[in-house]
Amino acid sequence: MKKISALLFFIFLSITVYGNTLDDVISTDRLADTALINKLNSDGYNLRRSDADQTIKKATKALKLSIQLNFLKGIGESYRVIGVGYDYHGEPEKAIDNYLNALSYFQRDNNLSGQAKVYNNIGNLYRDSDFGESLEYFRKSLKIALKINDENLIASLYLNIGNVYYRQKDFYEALKYYNKSNDLFSKLNNTEYVVTCMQNLGVVYFNLKRFDQAEKLLLASNQQAKASSRYQQIASIDLTLTSLYIGKGDFKKAEQYLDEGIMYAEMIKSKRLLSDFKYTSYQLEVKRKNFEKALYYLQDIYKKDSLDFQNYVSARIGLLLVKHKQEEKARETQLALIKQKNERVIFWGVVCVAALLLVVIVLLVGNVRRKAETNKRLTDLNGEVSRQKDNLDRVNHHLEEIIDERTKDLQIKNRKLAEYSSYLSHQIRGPIATLKGLINLEKEGLVNKAECFNMMDKCVSEIDNKIMDMSDMLHDPERTGM
Repeated sequence: MKKISALLFFIFLSITVYGNTLDDVISTDRLADTALINKLNSDGYNLRRSDADQTIKKATKALKLSIQLNFLKGIGESYRVIGVGYDYHGEPEKAIDNYLNALSYFQRDNNLSGQAKVYNNIGNLYRDSDFGESLEYFRKSLKIALKINDENLIASLYLNIGNVYYRQKDFYEALKYYNKSNDLFSKLNNTEYVVTCMQNLGVVYFNLKRFDQAEKLLLASNQQAKASSRYQQIASIDLTLTSLYIGKGDFKKAEQYLDEGIMYAEMIKSKRLLSDFKYTSYQLEVKRKNFEKALYYLQDIYKKDSLDFQNYVSARIGLLLVKHKQEEKARETQLALIKQKNERVIFWGVVCVAALLLVVIVLLVGNVRRKAETNKRLTDLNGEVSRQKDNLDRVNHHLEEIIDERTKDLQIKNRKLAEYSSYLSHQIRGPIATLKGLINLEKEGLVNKAECFNMMDKCVSEIDNKIMDMSDMLHDPERTGM
C-alpha cells in the first residue's frame, strides 16, 4: 500500500512539474509574440508620414497575430494604426471603419489610453470637414488623457485643438493651444513635435501678418526637420514658407521653397501636399503677373477640386454608412454585454444554489450516517440487554432450582428434627426416667447397690445407643425414620 501511494505521489508531482514547465513555455512564447505585435504597430505608426502603405501592411500583419493570440490590446492598436495609415493615404471611410473597430476592442479591454488615442485620431479625421465634431472628439480624448495623466497625449491634443481653431481662423485661440502644446513637448523633450509646434506657430504668425516672427520660426523648424529627415514635415513647412515669401514679394525665395517642397511631396507621394503646392504655384504666378501659367495651374486645380469634391461627397456618405453600421454594432455589443451580465448573474445564482444544495446534501448524509451509527449502537445495546436478560433468566432458573433443593433439604431436616424431638421425647426420656428412679431408690436404700449399678449401666448403654442411632439418622439424608 505504501509503495502504491508513493508511486501515485510521484506521478502527480511529475504531471504538476510538466504542467508548470509547459505553462512557462507558453507564457514565454506569448511574451515574444506580443513584443513582435507591439514592434510591428510601432514601426508602422512611425512610417505614417513617409510611407502610409507600409503603415497599413505592418499593422495588418500585427492584427493577424493579435487575433490568433486573442490579444485585445494588440487587436485594438492594430486597427488604430491601420486607420492612421488610411487617413494619411487619403481614404477617410476606411480610416473611420478601422478606428471604430479599434475603439470597440479598447472598450472591451478597458484600455483608457487606447480609447483616448482613437478619439484623437477620429478628431483628426473630422478636422478639415466638421470642426464641431472634431473638437468634440478631441475633448473626449483630452478628458481621458488628463485622467490617466498621459502628458504626451495631452500635448498632442493641445496641438490638434489648436489646428481646429486655426482652420476656423480663430488665430489667437489657436496660438494659445499651440503655446501650451509647445511648452509640454519641450518639457518632455519630444523634438519631433517641438518642430511641429514651431511650424504651426509660424503659420499662425504668418496669418496674423507678423512675417518676421513667422519666418524665424518656419526656417528654424525647416532646418530641424531636415536634420531628422522628416520629409512630410519639410514639405509642409516649405509650403508655408512659399506663401510667406509670396506675401513679402520675395519671388526668388518663394520659388526656391516651392521647388524644394514639391520634391519632398513627390518623394513621400502625398497627393494632398502636391495639390496644395499647385495652388501655391498659381498664387506665385499671379503675383508675378504670369497669367498664362497661372491659368494653366488654375485649370488643373479646378479639375482636381471637382474630382476631390466628388470623392469627398462619396467619402462622407461612406462615413455616415459606416457610422450607422458601427452604431448598430455598438447596440448589438451592448445587448450582448447585458446578456453576458445576466448570464453571469444566473450562473452565479445557480452556483450558489448548487453550493447550498451540496451543503444540505452533506448535512443530510452526515445526519443519515449519525442515525445509522446510533441505530447500530442501539441494536448492539439491545443485543447486550437481551444477552444479559437471558443470563438473568438462566441465573433465576438456577436460583429457583437451588431454592427448591434447599427447600426440600430444609423440609427433610425439619422433619428429621421433628422426629428427633419426638424420638427424644419418647425413646430417651424413658431410659432417663428409669435412671432417675434407680438413683432415687438407691438413695432410699430400697435396691441392692450392685444390681442398681447394673441397671443404671444398662440404662446408660441404651441412652448411648439411642443417641448414636439418632446421630446416624440426622447425618444420613436417605434415612427418613428412626
